[in-house]
Amino acid sequence: MNDMNYTYLDSIDIPADLRKLELRELRTVCGEVREFLIDSVSKTGGHFGAGLGTVELAVALHYVFNTPEDKLVWDVGHQAYPHKILTGRKNRMHTIRQLGGLSGFLKRAES
Repeated sequence: MNDMNYTYLDSIDIPADLRKLELRELRTVCGEVREFLIDSVSKTGGHFGAGLGTVELAVALHYVFNTPEDKLVWDVGHQAYPHKILTGRKNRMHTIRQLGGLSGFLKRAES
């Protein structure tokens, strides 16, 4: 589990929490998601490059759309790591690629 403290990310468990923030705060959220992702994947292994490239996209989509009511489709599993972090799974990111843990790829049953 990640033991760092984040100004915004610690209070985001679902996309509705993200939408409570001011637009100007999203840049910091993106930095925190990126930092969290690097820290998590460096401990568990996995591919974080694609996810690093979609941090701003995931934050923007969840900020603008009413997810989970509005549906998002990710076509590459590793791009969805930021999505997993913002949708209630950040506290389980340390279980990626472990038996009973989060899938390293997209999994319909997980979303």
